[in-house]
Amino acid sequence: MVFLKLTWAFLISNLLVFSVVPICSDASEISKEFLDLAKSPEIFDWMVSIRRKIHENPELGYEEFETSKLIRAQLDKMGIKYKYPVAVTGVVGYIGWGEAPFVALRADMDALPMQEMVEWEHKSKSPGKMHACGHDAHVAMLLGAAKILQEHRTSFKGTIILVFQPAEEGGGGARRIIDAGILENVKAIFGLHVSSDLPIAKVSSRSGPLLAGNGFFKAVISGKGGHAAIPHHSIDPILAASNVVVSLQHLVSREVDPLDSQVVTIAKFQGGSAFNVIPDSVVIGGSFRTFSKETFVHLKQRIEEVIIGQAAVQRCNATVDFLVNEFCPPTVNDKALHQHFLNVAGDVLDISNVEDMQPLMGSEDFSFYQEAMPGYFYILGMKNETKGKFPSPHSPYFEINEDAFPFGAALHASLAARYLLDLQSKTPLVKDDHHDNCKVPVKISDSINFLQLRTKNLN
Repeated sequence: MVFLKLTWAFLISNLLVFSVVPICSDASEISKEFLDLAKSPEIFDWMVSIRRKIHENPELGYEEFETSKLIRAQLDKMGIKYKYPVAVTGVVGYIGWGEAPFVALRADMDALPMQEMVEWEHKSKSPGKMHACGHDAHVAMLLGAAKILQEHRTSFKGTIILVFQPAEEGGGGARRIIDAGILENVKAIFGLHVSSDLPIAKVSSRSGPLLAGNGFFKAVISGKGGHAAIPHHSIDPILAASNVVVSLQHLVSREVDPLDSQVVTIAKFQGGSAFNVIPDSVVIGGSFRTFSKETFVHLKQRIEEVIIGQAAVQRCNATVDFLVNEFCPPTVNDKALHQHFLNVAGDVLDISNVEDMQPLMGSEDFSFYQEAMPGYFYILGMKNETKGKFPSPHSPYFEINEDAFPFGAALHASLAARYLLDLQSKTPLVKDDHHDNCKVPVKISDSINFLQLRTKNLN
């Protein structure tokens, strides 16, 4: 009888230990708690200060040494382990057990080669460089999420990986992160981008194709230069290049299904230096965008055929160079992660602030992650009419509404933590004393079943 009482006491005490772990709270309450933490002056003001330091010292792709140093210093203060360098300047942090399952959050770090035209206290101190796409804000919000998650690291089983990525702006930083093998066995990755067109506290995204794949090309069309007064003694590359430009536009208007969005743009045309001299050669360049790999490959092939063919019609030669290092696949969101996003964002922001987004022809190298693992990318609003108009990204007048930071940080933290919680709810867990200060919950119903089974055997 004494043994039976002791057994009951032991089992009930263990049941109570498991039941008081924060993870047993309602998932929506976890998200609300994260948002409250992100709005607290301690975290919000800290995120703002981090972002402004980064903004003052913008660095281009693979040159983000000071940005990386700042990130590592903050991770050190939080006690978060990390690997560095990854892909030259990248930093990859780890929160949790250091074991599977793994889920990742990503922020890009690089600036643009632009002169900032906004006059304010924290204007760029580097001439010709500017954070004109919000990557400084992305870093600040991921660090904010890291602070929240680190404080709750004993509440979930698994590991959250923080990816601070270099060279998103055409440098293929995401591809180099993947090639480093640092994200093997990751079950899902999430990323965001700020938007000056979407109201603050709102988010938008969609399942399936979200952003287009993007490629760049340059062509040299060579003829024979001569005097403008005797053009028949020359082979005019300007005329040939002009025909090339017009013919390239026919690829979309006459060879593509009108319901399959594609774009070919010639943005560079250089040739000649005098009004009365036909040059020997002309250089043209541009970009092309599609929403699938198949159409991307087909369009690339047709661009080369048209340039070479049209040049030959005008008795010119042409060479085409596709800038392979700047190719970017389409950004395609995982269907299952879309539902997860709707659930989490609806709890953080209220479902009325979660909007369905139409696909855009812009591109994002987050797509490289999605080729290697399930991934989800979404847009975070920061427009506030009372604060005036915020110019679009890649403008020298681009500004950030820092009031959006708590929403981004809370979404990051909630998407990752609740993803691991969902995995836990599908797999019964037991307590593991190997991990210091980690209390791994089991379902209360499972504990009760075990208690009933033990009692039955004793009887």
